Amino acid sequence: MPKLKTRKAAAKRFRATGSGKIVRRKPFKNHLLEHKSSGKKRSLSKMAIVHERDEENVRLMLPYL
Repeated sequence: MPKLKTRKAAAKRFRATGSGKIVRRKPFKNHLLEHKSSGKKRSLSKMAIVHERDEENVRLMLPYL
């Protein structure tokens, strides 16, 4: 069997938790932050779990995750 290739763009964006779930960063925290409240920015800093419908696609992109 040949080795499977990892999508490097996906490898930079997703990682696995100890229980095997996949986590991602939340969007909207790069720029235009002046008008966003501190609480909003703080909640955007936290990691989010990838939805179960999208998880299969992410796992195909990351075969060794």
